[in-house]
Amino acid sequence: MKNIRNFCIIAHIDHGKSTLADRLLELTGTLTERQTQDQVLDDMDLERERGITIKSHAIQMEYRFEGENYKLNLIDTPGHVDFSYEVSRSIAACEGALLIIDATQGIQAQTISNLYLALEHDLEIIPIMNKMDMDNAMPEDVEEQIIDLIGCKPEEIIRASGKTGMGVDLILEAIIKRVPAPSGDPEAPLQALIFDSVYNSFRGIIAYFRIFNGQIRKGELVKFFATGKEYNADEVGVLKLVQQPRDVLSAGDVGYIISGIKASREVKVGDTITHVKNPCEKAIEGFTNVKPMVYAGIYPIDADDYEELRASMERLQLNDASLVFEPESSAALGFGFRCGFLGLLHMEIIQERLDREFDMDVITTVPNVSYKAYTTKGEMIEVHNPSGLPAPNYLDFIEEPYITAQIISKSEYVGAVMTLCIGKRGMLKNQIYLTSDRIELTVELPLGEIVFDFYDKLKSISKGYASFDYHITGYKQAKLVRLDILLNSEPVDALSTLIHQDNAYDFGRRMCSKLRELIPRQQFDIAIQAAIGAKVIARETVKAVRKDVTAKCYGGDITRKRKLLEKQKKGKKRMRQVGNVEVPQTAFLAVLKLD
Repeated sequence: MKNIRNFCIIAHIDHGKSTLADRLLELTGTLTERQTQDQVLDDMDLERERGITIKSHAIQMEYRFEGENYKLNLIDTPGHVDFSYEVSRSIAACEGALLIIDATQGIQAQTISNLYLALEHDLEIIPIMNKMDMDNAMPEDVEEQIIDLIGCKPEEIIRASGKTGMGVDLILEAIIKRVPAPSGDPEAPLQALIFDSVYNSFRGIIAYFRIFNGQIRKGELVKFFATGKEYNADEVGVLKLVQQPRDVLSAGDVGYIISGIKASREVKVGDTITHVKNPCEKAIEGFTNVKPMVYAGIYPIDADDYEELRASMERLQLNDASLVFEPESSAALGFGFRCGFLGLLHMEIIQERLDREFDMDVITTVPNVSYKAYTTKGEMIEVHNPSGLPAPNYLDFIEEPYITAQIISKSEYVGAVMTLCIGKRGMLKNQIYLTSDRIELTVELPLGEIVFDFYDKLKSISKGYASFDYHITGYKQAKLVRLDILLNSEPVDALSTLIHQDNAYDFGRRMCSKLRELIPRQQFDIAIQAAIGAKVIARETVKAVRKDVTAKCYGGDITRKRKLLEKQKKGKKRMRQVGNVEVPQTAFLAVLKLD
């Protein structure tokens, strides 16, 4: 065990952690030249295109240092705030962390939140200043920020570049010298932490784990603590670029287990594996079920694809256990699913993966968060969908989730950032100057307000400098109302939203005028109304028109008319019939883009 080192890489998005991981793999000879490609640990096309890590990855490297062979287990982590639970489990499986900070940008919000996670688990932190080869690097300024943040000595900070490979040998030396070897008793009952799982269509679910105590052998009967299910360990092994089976893994090792599990619900990240015959007394602390934060409806564009969409979602859930969904139906869109996501990026990625991997055309409704509605009888109902809100005469009050956000920005943008937060019903809790021109704001905001476009606006008013990180703090009572959109006095449930009373009138008026532009004119007048209960608060009218596409075909072959009619029919397929008014898909999406 004294020659094993388990470490992870933590950083803000786009500070170069996947590139640096590539250099570590090259220097330790884990990759051959044929296998080399950029961001080798990011195996999804989507990850490569966007340059982000979505799934955390683990890989074992072997390195010879001062005459001894060392086993280095690298656990790569996603950087985005939506995946912070995965990051926390990866951190729990390690003894050390490489804290990577971009020398051109300095410390950002997620760097700090991930650092605090690592410090909570008493990890040895190795600070690394990356991108030192860039012309606009500011090593002196960033060095000061790092020393202020973690109180290390200047000589402890490693200057490196993932692109050129500078300083990578120093990083490996620091991992071996500074990161403690794992402690644990190989003779004790088995206790292993699951930090990730992947789905393989031939072998079922493969769980990645780190052993804290005991040993696991091929063929042994093991059980998972949180679910209580028992399995045979058909295969255990270590993670190189490909999985390499081993007969036995012992305390301190990081590896994988294949036991023919078919349902993703049975493997939970953060769960503990132990033996059935000689179980450990308690599970490893820190396990929680992942809780979705943002809810949206996903409906197939063609109603006949409903079963296919269900199958696609189930297969996607095998790969991404944090996706939660249940069937629901809507008068406007037919049958579909109410899905829970970790955040907006997660939602976007799921949509993109449905399109790419399963070729599904879907409509997504307005995302919203879950509210707690209390009835006059004192019952509490969780509301994920505005249409599930009890009638006003039964409703006592509503509570909505609140978050505490940390925003780090240049001090010249602080006024604009505060204005944005106050416009979103935020309350400023604290502000700290990290350096003379960088400020950290702590703001309390309702989660429902940041779901739409908060992040985009924050980036644009701060010219891309501000970084944002948040965690949920609890629920507070709020004056919320349900705003319905009516077309020819028929409510369109897919466009209903729960909104704060003070913003309802303005939002309703903007929705109506936006829909007036987007709804194609019919052969009759269409009244578009925004209403709270029975009270209409805004109205627009789409004037009537008549269009005959076959008018230019006088005489001639019937197929010419057919061709024009078919073309027209194709255009209509993208639309949804709502009563007797067609609402184009753009209208559902435009609600998100209301500026």
